[in-house]
Amino acid sequence: MRMLVTGAGGMLGREIVKTLEMQGHEVWGTDITSTEERLDITRPDQIRYAMISFRPNWVVNCAAYTNVDGAEDHEEEALLLNAKGPEMLARACRKNSVRLLHISTDYVFDGTKDAPYREDDTPSPINVYGVSKLAGENAIRHLLTDYLIIRTQWLMGIHGRNFVSTILAAAQVKETLQVVNDQWGSPTFAPDLARAMAILMEIEARGVFHVCNRGKATWYDLACKAIECVGLGTRIVPVDTSAYPRPARRPLYSILSTMKFTKKTGKVMPLWQTALEDHVRDYLQHAKGSA
Repeated sequence: MRMLVTGAGGMLGREIVKTLEMQGHEVWGTDITSTEERLDITRPDQIRYAMISFRPNWVVNCAAYTNVDGAEDHEEEALLLNAKGPEMLARACRKNSVRLLHISTDYVFDGTKDAPYREDDTPSPINVYGVSKLAGENAIRHLLTDYLIIRTQWLMGIHGRNFVSTILAAAQVKETLQVVNDQWGSPTFAPDLARAMAILMEIEARGVFHVCNRGKATWYDLACKAIECVGLGTRIVPVDTSAYPRPARRPLYSILSTMKFTKKTGKVMPLWQTALEDHVRDYLQHAKGSA
C-alpha cells in the first residue's frame, strides 16, 4: 500500500516510516521542517498536492505541537497544528477516499480516575495541549468513519528529546536529581508503538485505540530504572509535583488501558521495563555513533 506519513522527521514519525518500509509498503515521509519533502498540515494547498501526486491509501498523521508547557502561552499555534491541521487532513481524506491514522495523547484525560483509562471514558483535558489534541480527535470523528485514532503516552526514542534522554544527560554531570513521584503513566518505546500502529492498519481496525507499553510507573520510577540500566551512581530523590510547578497542569494518573488493542489484535504490548532497556541500548549506541 501507499502510505503518506506527516511529521516524519519526529521521534515517532521516523519509526513508523522505517516500520512500514520494512513491511514492503511504499512510504512518502513528509515534514514541515523538510526542504525536499515538506508538508504543512495547516496548508490545504500542500495537502491537496500530496493527495494528487502520491495518491496514498493511508495518511498517518504524526505531526503535532507537542510542547505541553509552551502551548499555554501559544494556544493559537497549538490549536492550529493539533486541531485545525487534523481537520484539514480529514477533509482531504474524505474527499479522496483515503484512510487516516491520527496520533493523540493521554492528556485528553484529567487524571482523576483511579483505574486505567479506556477508550470510551469521557475526556476532560486540564491543559491547552490536551484541549487542542481533543479538538483534533473530535474533528476527525465528525468528518470520517474510516479512521484510526491512537492515544499513547510518555514516548521515548532516539529520534528526539524525551524524559529518559534528559535524565541520562543530567546524570552525567550531577550527583543528585529530584524527580516527580506522584504522576503515573506508562512509558512507551516509539518502535513498539510504530509496530502496533502497523498491525492495526494491517487488520483494518477502526475507531479509537489506546496503545502504550504495559505496566505503570512514575517519572521517579522511570528515572531510577534508566539510571540502573546505564550503571550510574546518581542519586534520584522523589518529590511531589508541587516541588516543580509548571505552566501546564499534568494529570496525576493517566495510565491507558490496552485491553481493546489486545482483544482486537491478539498482541500484548511489551512491558515498559523491557522497552526502556531497548531504548537505553539504542540511546547508548546512537551516542557512541555520534561521538
